[in-house]
Amino acid sequence: MSANAGPSGHQPTAPYNSAFLKACRREPVPHTPVWFMRQAGRSLPEYLKVREGIGMLESCMRPELVKEITLQPVRRHHVDAAIYFSDIVVPLKAIGIDLDIKPGVGPVVEKPIRSRADLAQLRDLTPEDVSYVTEAIGLLTAELGETPLIGFAGAPFTLASYLVEGGPSRTYENAKAMMYGAPELWADLLDRLADITAAFLKVQIEAGASAVQLFDSWAGALSPADYRRSVLPASAKVFEAVAGYGVPRIHFGVGTGELLGLMGEAGADVVGVDWRVPLDEAARRVGPGKALQGNLDPTVLFAGTEAVETKTREVLDTATGLEGHVFNLGHGVMPSTDPDALTRLVEYVHTQTAR
Repeated sequence: MSANAGPSGHQPTAPYNSAFLKACRREPVPHTPVWFMRQAGRSLPEYLKVREGIGMLESCMRPELVKEITLQPVRRHHVDAAIYFSDIVVPLKAIGIDLDIKPGVGPVVEKPIRSRADLAQLRDLTPEDVSYVTEAIGLLTAELGETPLIGFAGAPFTLASYLVEGGPSRTYENAKAMMYGAPELWADLLDRLADITAAFLKVQIEAGASAVQLFDSWAGALSPADYRRSVLPASAKVFEAVAGYGVPRIHFGVGTGELLGLMGEAGADVVGVDWRVPLDEAARRVGPGKALQGNLDPTVLFAGTEAVETKTREVLDTATGLEGHVFNLGHGVMPSTDPDALTRLVEYVHTQTAR
């Protein structure tokens, strides 16, 4: 079973009763749990030191390095969960897609997918393709003890946008052209990516991840109607594929205020909210039966302690009465963020919400 096993009759492991997993399950918590997207990364000097001279994709394939980077924010900030250090394109690289992560640019695909023949690039992902993930998670869970580890993957739409565009895009013109002009090809592309993504999450859960987050980073570029018709089925397939493990499933996207209800409908147990929508309004849009995650604007961390506490208090106030709340930023930690500001933020949330 999973690292989250409990009521099913399996022996629960150490993280099961953590504040983070309790909040995800919408159970009473001793304090509001905190973790940060991109907490393991460029804002930490210790991260820059261990990554020096090592490419991003290579870093993701070194289990000892992955362990160290994943643990760094847990040691420094005392967050309530670790998130596995990787990148959303790792499973694509693992099945042989010719891509690289270029500094200052992002993932760049050598041969973009533009035709049905191009789909042949997307073979099934096997556990052997990412054996370094299994090894790294084993190393991590041995050290994390009662601290949960969050696994993650990129959602089919976001992966498709990189594959079709050939890299990052502001307009998604090629991806949307396929979605509108070749809907059967688009559906087949997302269906294949759903299978790859689900396989990648299964590897992480079976190795010991206590929860998983599906990042649909670019879904905010879509209208609700387009999301429901052309994206939701693939994301729902991913969530359904891992439902039997019993681990909390988190769904997050940027600029997705109009999609929050649909993102929950796709199968998430926890819906991530960016900073644009207050949590009480997000709860209304998502509906009952889901926990929420978020949603302090990451730029507030540059404004000084008093401003951070004021804005954090606003987030906590709007979270009053939620079925479950995991405190996070409304997007990832920015590279130039002062690490001490994050440490103080964790302590502030813990102190203010102690029950």
